[in-house]
Amino acid sequence: MEVCCDLEVDVNGEETFMVDKKIIASYSGRLSKLFGKSKGSTRNLKVIFHDFPGGAESFELMSRFCYNNGKTHISPSNISLLHCAAQFMEMNNSVSATNNLIEQTEKSLEEISYWTWSELLVALKQCQHLLPHVNSSGVLQKCLDSLAGRLALASDASPCPSTSSPDSSVFRFSCDTKSTESLKTSLSRGTWWFEDLLILNPVLVEMVVKSMVVRKIDHLMISRFLFYYQKSKFYAATSDEKRKVIEAVIDMLYTLDGSSVSCKSLFGILRVSMTLNINKSSRNKLESMIGSQLDQAALDNLLVPSPQGMNYLYDVNLVLRFLKAFFRGGICQASAIKLRKVASLMDSYIAEVAPDPRLKPSKFLALAMALPDSARDSYDGLYRAVDMFLEVHAGLSEDEKLEICCALNYEKLSAEVCIHLSQNTKFPSKSAVQALISQQDKLKGLLHGTSNPKPITDSPCTSTEVRSMGKNDEASDQVVLYAGKLDVLSDNEKLKAHLQGMQWRVMELEKVCKKMQTQMAKIMKYRISRQGHTRSLPRLCS
Repeated sequence: MEVCCDLEVDVNGEETFMVDKKIIASYSGRLSKLFGKSKGSTRNLKVIFHDFPGGAESFELMSRFCYNNGKTHISPSNISLLHCAAQFMEMNNSVSATNNLIEQTEKSLEEISYWTWSELLVALKQCQHLLPHVNSSGVLQKCLDSLAGRLALASDASPCPSTSSPDSSVFRFSCDTKSTESLKTSLSRGTWWFEDLLILNPVLVEMVVKSMVVRKIDHLMISRFLFYYQKSKFYAATSDEKRKVIEAVIDMLYTLDGSSVSCKSLFGILRVSMTLNINKSSRNKLESMIGSQLDQAALDNLLVPSPQGMNYLYDVNLVLRFLKAFFRGGICQASAIKLRKVASLMDSYIAEVAPDPRLKPSKFLALAMALPDSARDSYDGLYRAVDMFLEVHAGLSEDEKLEICCALNYEKLSAEVCIHLSQNTKFPSKSAVQALISQQDKLKGLLHGTSNPKPITDSPCTSTEVRSMGKNDEASDQVVLYAGKLDVLSDNEKLKAHLQGMQWRVMELEKVCKKMQTQMAKIMKYRISRQGHTRSLPRLCS
């Protein structure tokens, strides 16, 4: 058959092919319709494709199929290219199925269960360069289903079984050298595939993860893979590539069960993402995931520097958003144990940010009042943070100080802290009065409780015993009441002695401090007068 080159084809600006118009058009419905509409001379025709799937490589494979009378070798390495090119050129009009490229590729896909693990990875890698055309071809979905199916069985199957039946072919995961090395170097048998999937871009990894979730693969294993993928991809990536990877990983982690995602690893992603300017949606998802596990966080995790343009030392707004996410399911959903853990964490955090002179009172108050009263058994830790804040912000008005003190529950302050507060000049006088009143109420409650003991009803007694006891009920009540009063008086004396002892120790410490200050002043004067000479320090104590 005489072959001429009467058609020039520009493929995506990559390469130009000179082909026989009749041969190509006989297999391509797209070109056949195009030439049928053309009028006049058909010489020196030129066709320009701007979005040919797979580019010049794919067009060349398709052309070889046409020139070889509808025959070509189809393999996992070229099946995606051939199938997408065939669909694009509408090569499904042949009368004979043997000459129909689309039907040939689809028939080859039916044998995907016989592909080796490495062949499947090659096909997937090819697919990621054919998006979005490959989405509609069906090749990608079949590859994803096959990969997810093999991974779902990976925990129960050996990577390279000796059997070769069709039923066991799905277990032939990694018999090539590269995959065997990956299996040897992996931390455990269940993670042997982590390194192999690094060849895929974030878009395709997201599709793989969706297929794994549908197959009910362990979410903990999936989350471990995603953290591994993120770290591995960062080694030689540009800032833009890192941003795309981190956004994809966050979006995928968000679809998993929260208990399967490591809180520590999420904070690692948070630190990395702060310099990458990730989109708002991904940032909100990340903060929501961290907030839901706030009870597992450590103080160092929360000490995140404030973003540029903010005067605060630490990003207080970020922590407030974490707290909002923690309570998103409602306070009732948060167990008492989790609440107490978060309260302890927040008291430590507030103590860290309190010395920041640029921290506004409104932000400090928002942190202090973010948790419900039931979260804290004691407010001593929060009191110390408030004390530090008032010391650093000495210029606050009396009303502002009172507003800050509203965060304290005086009834949950220890006796020592209440005494300290009553003598603390940094606090407004009203707060000192409230603290003393709360302690007085506690003492009254103690007196009331001990002077009205509950009757014993659990001891079994006979009717005779009850009658004999009834004769002396009044006398017994008087004895119990008197004994209770004696106990209260004794307790009051002990408390009074304890408070006096504490006051004495405070006074002694103040004396020692004044003495040390005087001695240090003498030392400084002595150093100035003897500058440049060898000298010995005077004794601190006479």
